[in-house]
Amino acid sequence: MKEFLNVALPKGRLGERVYAMFAQAGFPCEELLDPKRKLIFENPEAGVRYFWVKPSDVPVYVERGAADVGVAGKDILLEYGPEVYELLDLNIGRCRMCVAAKNGFRDDPERTLRVATEFPHITRTYYTARSRDIDIIRLHGSIEIAPILDLTDVIVDIVETGTTLRENDLTPIETIVPISARLIANKVSFQFKHKAIQTLYEGLKEQVAAQEKEAEET
Repeated sequence: MKEFLNVALPKGRLGERVYAMFAQAGFPCEELLDPKRKLIFENPEAGVRYFWVKPSDVPVYVERGAADVGVAGKDILLEYGPEVYELLDLNIGRCRMCVAAKNGFRDDPERTLRVATEFPHITRTYYTARSRDIDIIRLHGSIEIAPILDLTDVIVDIVETGTTLRENDLTPIETIVPISARLIANKVSFQFKHKAIQTLYEGLKEQVAAQEKEAEET
C-alpha cells in the first residue's frame, strides 16, 4: 500500500476546481465527490488523502504538517507568511488586491489615511513602502460600506470583477498585487514525500501550461 499524500483543499468552488486538477494529475478520489458531509476522503490505491478546510486555514495545516500539500490564495500567503514552500501558480482563482475609494476621492498626504481592510499585514507593508501614515481599521465583512459611512477614506480588499465596488460608487485606485491560487508544500514533507509531491507538481504544471497555451490561441 502506498504512503498517503495528505492534501488540504480549500472549501468552495476553488477547492472543487483544484481537486479536478489534482485528479487529472494522477491523484483521484471519487469518494470526495460524494455529497455526504464527510471532511476526509481517501484513495489508498492512488496514495492520497484529501480533507476540506477553510481557505484561510490551508497554510496552517500545511505549515504544521497535518497536510503535506495544499492550495492557498496568494493573498493568504502574503498576509500570514507561513513557513511553507510555494511550488506553483495554478493560474486559477485570479483576482487582485486593490486600494479602492469613493468616486472622486483625492488623497491628502498631510492627513493620516484611514484604511479599512481584512488584510492588515499586506496593507501595512504596502503603505510603509510608500512612507504613508495610515490608521488601519480591521473589518471582517462588508468592507465597501466603510468609506460610504465615512468610517475610512479607502479600503484594501480583493477585487475580482469590480461589480460590488461599482454598485456602491467605489472605484479601484491602486493595484497592490495580483492574486491567484498557489500550490504549497510542507518543508519536511517535501523531503520525505518528494516523489509523490514531484509527480503532483509535474502533473499540475502540464495543465497550467496547456491552459496558458489555449488562452494565447483564443
